[in-house]
Amino acid sequence: MSNPTPASIPLRAETLEILRLMGECVPILMLTGGDGDQGFGTRWTLHGQQIQPGIARYLMEAGYIAETGVTEFGARKLSLTPAGIEFRTAGQRWWAGLGFLERLRAKVFG
Repeated sequence: MSNPTPASIPLRAETLEILRLMGECVPILMLTGGDGDQGFGTRWTLHGQQIQPGIARYLMEAGYIAETGVTEFGARKLSLTPAGIEFRTAGQRWWAGLGFLERLRAKVFG
């Protein structure tokens, strides 16, 4: 797995916030949807708030989160992998090194 460039990370500030909120032990819940689910597709949630599909897919495809089990209601639990923990740590260092205007630009423009 290669190191992603900042431009390839979708909504960098929001992605970093999701990783920060996950911490070491809070999983993202993947609620699968299909044709028979009244038109709803797969959704991802963290602390009850929906995560944008592009961010969730990016984290899964990059190997930063992986399935670690299933809830009693059938939702899949996705937790940080060791690579995801390193990615979060690097992201936090990056964020800490930004000035006010750089952080604002990252939040507004991704």
